[in-house]
Amino acid sequence: MKKLTLSIITVGLLVTSFVSCKKDAKQATNSVSQETLTKIQNLGFGSQEVQKIAGGYLVEGDIILTESELNSTSTSPNMIIAQEEQYRTFNLVSISKHPVIKIALNNSSSQHEAAFSAALDEAIRRYNAENLQITFQRVTTGADITVVAFYENSSTLGSAGFPTSTGAPYNQIQMNTYHYSTVVDPTNTNYIATIMSHEMGHCIGLRHTDYMRRSYSCGYGGNEGQAKNGVGAVQIPGTPSGPDANSWMLACIGSGVNRPFNANDKIALGFLY
Repeated sequence: MKKLTLSIITVGLLVTSFVSCKKDAKQATNSVSQETLTKIQNLGFGSQEVQKIAGGYLVEGDIILTESELNSTSTSPNMIIAQEEQYRTFNLVSISKHPVIKIALNNSSSQHEAAFSAALDEAIRRYNAENLQITFQRVTTGADITVVAFYENSSTLGSAGFPTSTGAPYNQIQMNTYHYSTVVDPTNTNYIATIMSHEMGHCIGLRHTDYMRRSYSCGYGGNEGQAKNGVGAVQIPGTPSGPDANSWMLACIGSGVNRPFNANDKIALGFLY
């Protein structure tokens, strides 16, 4: 996720300070080939400000794509919630293999330990309250997903990737302590829990709700286009046809905002799991 400040905003959130789950305020300076950018576009991801990182590429700010994912071809459809869509990735977590997803906090910032711990507990509570076929369990060892802290003076708030082709959740969430208060109170806990819940959503296969038009929540970014190799779209029955301003998987969020699952988020989660 990232933070940016806009003097004038006309999109759905009535704030002037925005954060997104993107790292795009920090322009990519490393060289990414046109061939790679084309592959990223063909998967339906934005190709602006792509960054080469260890293990793959950082796209749309907080999504990590590996080389194998860039070279894969899907036979699986995607899902939509209306015009501002809930999207899933090609791979989902295997319910039979991972009915309980174990998640641990392996924090490298002692100052943020209490705040991150409270936020992780809240994020887990939010998912488990939905009575899905998968549940999250906090552990200290043997984790499927590990939440780690790092410090970087940039717009990055956090990042994660997508499930593997064998049905395992993505194994790491990175949280940038540069942006987070160490205070343990409801406001800070709910804000950090919202960010963690968003990244957990990526780990189990959710993409940005406004993937097709990130300017809806961020105030910038155009139509990324439809993917060419099977990303597709299958609308979830019972969801509306208009924008969904409060989804926890929108690309951008107001600074300090608490964004629990709304009605359409719950439909999307229930449809998948």
